[in-house]
Order: sequence, then structure tokens, then C-alpha cells
Amino acid sequence: MKIGYVKKAFSELALSIIDKANRIISEYEASGYSLTLRQLYYQFVSRDWFPPEWADKQTGSTNNERSYKKLGDIISDARRAGLVDWYAIEDRTRYIRQRTSWKDPQHILRAVAEQFCLNPWRSQTRQPEVWIEKDALVSVIEGVCDRYHVPHFSCRGYTSDSEIWRAAMRMHRYHDEGREPIILHLGDHDPSGQDMTRDVTDRLALFRMAPVKVVRLALNMDQVEQYQPPPNPAKVTDSRYQQYVDQYGEESWELDALDPKVISDLVEQHVKACIDFPAWNAAEVTSQAQKDQLIALAERWPEIARDL
Repeated sequence: MKIGYVKKAFSELALSIIDKANRIISEYEASGYSLTLRQLYYQFVSRDWFPPEWADKQTGSTNNERSYKKLGDIISDARRAGLVDWYAIEDRTRYIRQRTSWKDPQHILRAVAEQFCLNPWRSQTRQPEVWIEKDALVSVIEGVCDRYHVPHFSCRGYTSDSEIWRAAMRMHRYHDEGREPIILHLGDHDPSGQDMTRDVTDRLALFRMAPVKVVRLALNMDQVEQYQPPPNPAKVTDSRYQQYVDQYGEESWELDALDPKVISDLVEQHVKACIDFPAWNAAEVTSQAQKDQLIALAERWPEIARDL
């Protein structure tokens, strides 16, 4: 939705940036995704669409904070001028919270009936969870995770002991119910992002008092070589910097720079590898039959209420 609130005369360069941004937005919308400003920025970097005058004087790269800020300023002005869709770019770290309310009892019965499903993983021998480093990327994985009923979680960097402990208790429960727990982990390819997979593995083992299988899905060096996301200098101030440089060199890469479809397809591939489909399909048939019963009950609510 494009709504203009101010009139603004844009330079030729700014109009070119806005046009390119709208092309990227259209591509993402066609695939069912919205964008963060950071993802939009990385699309510009990977396509070499920033003007050369924005390049860093020392490195010659347009992948720098100055370019990010300039893009953000132009997009902000363009949205206010009605040139960029307000829904197309999201801030996924801030959202309103509100207690749920209902029009009447039948309203909640219908809503709950439509949401009903049995957990198909209870018929399985494995139980995956998807953990991703950044809150801003949760929407990239939530579609495929919802489709396959997979718990998913934003680590927001190094996860707190509280949350790791709760996860370890879930791992206990999965094991007790006959399912092998598997964590599918995604993070940046930088000194801390690489170490976070190790940290998750170690602390889950500590709190569960047994190893938990943790699979690092991304970002890995083979994916960097395949998809060529734009590099950043590894942070010299990171305590893991030297160990990282010894192994990978001085460049690092952010998960945000990958096409979201690459990320969601990767998650789907590994989730499907965990599924025994005959048992899965049987569980879904049972789930749909019970859902239909609840929907029928909701539709009869006025008749039932009269008899109460």
C-alpha cells in the first residue's frame, strides 16, 4: 500500500535507487516474502547497484555503513512520499501486543476449530526444531516451519541460559516420547556466528546431561562459495576473531544476504529428511477428521446454547 504524506523532490540518483528498490520488493512479493531494510540493502550490494560515489575510500567497497544509512534515508523519504509500499519493508523486532478478545462464544469456537491440528511429529521417530540467529529472519523460516509443524526459535545472538535450559527440558520430553531431538541451526558466518553453533551444542548437552544433535544448516563456507553473498570485514574486537581468521580469513558473511528462498528451501529439505511420510500422512487424516467434528460443533453452537 503506497500512501503519500509529504511532497518531496527527489534527485535523479534517489529516483534510480527507489526504482531498483521497488523491483527487488516485487521479486520478494512474488515469492511470498516481505523485506527488512537490511535484506534490501544486501540485495543492492549483491547486485552492485549502489553508485560508485558511495564506496569506501579505503576499501573501494559500497558495502559499508554509509551506504546502508543512505539507502535507509532514501527509502524512508520514498515511503512518506508514496513511492514505496508501506507493507513491503518490516521492522521485525517491534510489534504490538494485545490480549485476544471475541465477539461471542461461537466466534471463538469457530476460530479454535479452524486452528485445530494434531501434532504429526508424535507419530515420528525424530523431532526437529529450527533455531536462527536473528529475530529479523524469523519470517523467512516461519512459513516452512508452520507448514511442517516445526517449532522455531530466534536465538538473538547467544541464547540465554534460561532459554537453553527450557530447550533442554523439551529435548528430554521428546526423548521420553520416543523421538530423537534435532536442532537445525542457522547463523552468520563470522567469529561469533560460527561459535554460536558450538555454544548451543555444549549447553544443551550440559543441561540435558546427554548430547543433542545440532546441525548447522547455514551459513557455511560451501554456501558462501556457491551464492557469493557480499563480504564484510570480520570484527577485530570479537574475542574469537583470531581463531576465525586463522581458519577462514578476514572476511565474514551475514545470513541476511542470502536469498530468503535459499534459506527456506534449505530448512524444508532438512525437515523433510526427518519425516516418515506414511506415518505423517496417517496422522494428518486423523487430524482432519477431528477438525471437521469441531467445525460441525461450532456451527451448531446457537442450538447447543439454547439447551444449556
